[in-house]
Amino acid sequence: MTTVAAKAEAFAALHRGGCFVIPNPWDVGTARMLALQGFAALATTSAGFAFSIGRPDGAVTREQALDHAGRIVAATDLPVSADLENGYGDAPATCAETVRMAADVDLAGCSIEDATGRAEDPIYPFDAAVARVKAAVAAARGLTRPFTLTARAENFLHGRADLDDTIRRLQAFAEAGADVLYAPGLRGREAIEAVVRAVAPKPVNVIMGEINATLTMTDLAMIGVRRVSLGSSLACAAYGAFLAAAEEVKSKGTFTFSRAAVPFGRINGMFKT
Repeated sequence: MTTVAAKAEAFAALHRGGCFVIPNPWDVGTARMLALQGFAALATTSAGFAFSIGRPDGAVTREQALDHAGRIVAATDLPVSADLENGYGDAPATCAETVRMAADVDLAGCSIEDATGRAEDPIYPFDAAVARVKAAVAAARGLTRPFTLTARAENFLHGRADLDDTIRRLQAFAEAGADVLYAPGLRGREAIEAVVRAVAPKPVNVIMGEINATLTMTDLAMIGVRRVSLGSSLACAAYGAFLAAAEEVKSKGTFTFSRAAVPFGRINGMFKT
């Protein structure tokens, strides 16, 4: 795939059948490593990127996020979707502008969530959330090539374990034209099954990691999930190993962590390829 349009079409096609994993690199090096592992597409992680520049999730500007996404796009020949949080503004017009800017850095798609970023009022009201998705969809459809728009319902990540409202929002986002539906934080097979049934035949993305870790790709495919993302899980796994190694050196004065480390030659060889 050498053209932006070809990558965008290939990404859209991945959602039309089967179940695939879209892992989340947080820098150019991890993007290239994942491409070498044979994955078909990549997605950015807002948290993983924020951690890599010493910030908490949600403390990255739109310009920084899009610059980062563009670097991930350029790192491999794979299609890339970007986690663009809530579109970096409350207004529907801002969401639309963000989608157009995402297309300008050659992304194959992006996600827009219904979280406000405000702790005192974390989720947009229903009508406002739908209006924002409609504007994002209109911007995506106004492009001259495919662009896969994922709409996210964030209730479960913000202490609102309301499956009925989450499904209501996802159904409205589907009706508004979103290509993929996503409710991060769903717990358990039954909740995932309920969402898949409710928005069928639209494809559903499920995030895997610490939550639902006992489910397998075979399980998710049988449920009807089309796309599986990893969010910040890979970044947290890497940082977990890093911190454990640093703590061993600081507290024990030993270096046994190196026994489990990937050999220098293997990593170096990946970047020579």
